[in-house]
Parts: sequence; C-alpha cells; structure tokens
Amino acid sequence: MVLVKCMVNESPGTATRLDPESAEWLEALAGTGRVQEAALARLHALLVRIARGEVRRRGPRLRITGPELDDLACQAAADALLAITGKIRQFRGESRFTTWAYRFVILEVSVKIGQHFWRYPTVPLDAEDWGRLPDRFGFDPARQAEWRDLLAALHRAVDTQLSPRQRQVFVAIVLNHVPLDTLVIELGSSRGAIYKMMFDARRKLRAALAANGYMGQDTAESS
Repeated sequence: MVLVKCMVNESPGTATRLDPESAEWLEALAGTGRVQEAALARLHALLVRIARGEVRRRGPRLRITGPELDDLACQAAADALLAITGKIRQFRGESRFTTWAYRFVILEVSVKIGQHFWRYPTVPLDAEDWGRLPDRFGFDPARQAEWRDLLAALHRAVDTQLSPRQRQVFVAIVLNHVPLDTLVIELGSSRGAIYKMMFDARRKLRAALAANGYMGQDTAESS
C-alpha cells in the first residue's frame, strides 16, 4: 500500500493529486535502506535506457560510436540521477514522475554531447571553409559557374548583413556542422535563443539574395 499522501505542494488550495505510479516512486525514493537502494537502481536503469536511446539517435550526426557513445549515455544517466534526487522536493505532480525525470536525462545528454564536441572538435569553431558548401548542399558540378556566383553572393551577405553573433552562429552551424548543444555551452546561451538567431539570420540572407536577383522576392518573404 502507498503510505505517502498522494498530494504535493504545501498550499492546500493548490495541491496536485499524484498518480499512483508517481506516488510509489516518491515513497520509495524517500525511504531508507534496501527500499531506497532498489528504487535508485530502478531509476538509474530507466535513465540509462533513455540516455542510450537518445545518444544513438544523435550519434550518427556527431560521428560518435561504440564504447564512446555508451560512455556518454552512462555519464548523462549518472548526472541526471544526482540532479533528480537533489531536486525531488521540487516535483509538483503536474506530470508523471517518469516524464519529469525524462527531462533531466535528455538535458544531461545534450550537455555531454556538447562538452564532448568541444573537447574533441573535428573542426575549429572559428574555421571558415566556404569551399565545402557545394558538396554539403549537393550542388551539380555541371553548374559550377552558377553555384560559385551564388556562394560568393551568400558570403558577401553573411559578411555585410548579419550581426557578429549571427555570423558566428551561422558559420558554426552551416559551415562547420558544430552541434547546437556545443554552441549553447560555448556561447552561454540557450537552444531557443540560437534557434531564433538562425531564423533571423536566414531571413536576412534570403532578403539580401532576393534583392540581388538570386531568388524570387516572394520566396524570400514567405520563408
């Protein structure tokens, strides 16, 4: 039988009733001895499964495989377990406990991947190899003169239309394939802020290219 009351929050008027599974998790994790140890082991195993699934999903893009990938997952799960147990009193019952815990491990996976790329970069963050763009975008070699002109116009627009921070983010993501999570760490920013920066940068570049006849004005305004 679940011994803890299925309520959270100290204010009686705003208390949230817990689902039975979440209540059982909280009771076991708040226990002592073997009960608590078993709950921690169960939670850790769950976090490892989630972390492994997430790093395998992201791994091919990051060129991380094998034991290295599994090590990242285990590190993320261990750190997520510490974070969850340290903040368990903040659980408000607005979602299932496992859903709440899931967010912690996904965040730790992002942090670990970002740190890994930063420690072992395949390309310097400030490198600018514009010559790699044709292959990356799949341009037809038979239309070499056409795409070289387009890339030259794009390069000019990046240099003249973007703010220094927008330019840094655009070069890192588009030219160098730096993972978003690495930029979050390096720039002390957030995923949402960088997404917004890239969105604004793309709009500026499309408008500049359209103004110079490299794409239709309607396409630039709708994209």
